Amino acid sequence: MSSVSANSKNPALRDPAWSMRVFWFLAAIVLVWPMFQLTEFRPWILLDEDNLRPTLNFLGDMLPPKTDPEFLTMVAKEAWRTVAIATAGLALAWLLAVPIALLSVRVISISAISGRMAPLPSVLRQLVRWVAIVLRSVPELIWALVFVRVVGLGPTSGVLAIALTYGGMLGKVYADILESGDVHVSQNLLRNGSGRLQAFFYGALPQNAAELASYTVYRWECAIRSSAVLGFVGAGGLGQQLDSSMKMFAGGEVGTMLLVFVFLVWLADRVSSWLRSALA
Repeated sequence: MSSVSANSKNPALRDPAWSMRVFWFLAAIVLVWPMFQLTEFRPWILLDEDNLRPTLNFLGDMLPPKTDPEFLTMVAKEAWRTVAIATAGLALAWLLAVPIALLSVRVISISAISGRMAPLPSVLRQLVRWVAIVLRSVPELIWALVFVRVVGLGPTSGVLAIALTYGGMLGKVYADILESGDVHVSQNLLRNGSGRLQAFFYGALPQNAAELASYTVYRWECAIRSSAVLGFVGAGGLGQQLDSSMKMFAGGEVGTMLLVFVFLVWLADRVSSWLRSALA
């Protein structure tokens, strides 16, 4: 009797779902392991003496970072160019993304109020979604290689590459955010005779502004990193200087530019936090 009362007062601490958790963990290992084999992922080769020595030498060359006034002036100028490439590219991407999102969102469709969208708007919505898929399925690096051949070396190719890829990304995620938010206000406005834009500006946008702004700033941060990668194919900015320094094995210059990239990403994170708090 006492043992029964003791058990009722001290129920088992074991997770009742532990068996399913173990099953899915083992299933994940079974699924992922062949992928590691296919990619020939062998991280232990990094510890091989022939690989470890040049790696440590290169990392050691980064210390101390180069701080010559002339070099820092050049880095500041190219860093500003990198931010300009990312910002201009994201601005163009935003101009693409907003129409894509508005045309592909079902919750502000007048024809979908009754439940089923009319055939013509449904076809248009699907076509717009396919456009977004095409834009974001081509990496910005590929777009940059194309535009380098069309417009030549320089920041223009980087801006256009970011604009196309990020236009598809932003449009898709904007649409998903609007679809997953509270749709009652938007649909009530539509039922009472408002248009799509009115339902968007007075219904969907105020409720999702913080999430939309946070994702946009995050994509701006990604665009800064992308502009660095695009510099390796001649799209200008700090990435092009980084490529030159790495080819010359100038570790101090590489260390300085990497610190600048860390600062730019930190700045983007601060801007995102400020926007979220301002729109909350």
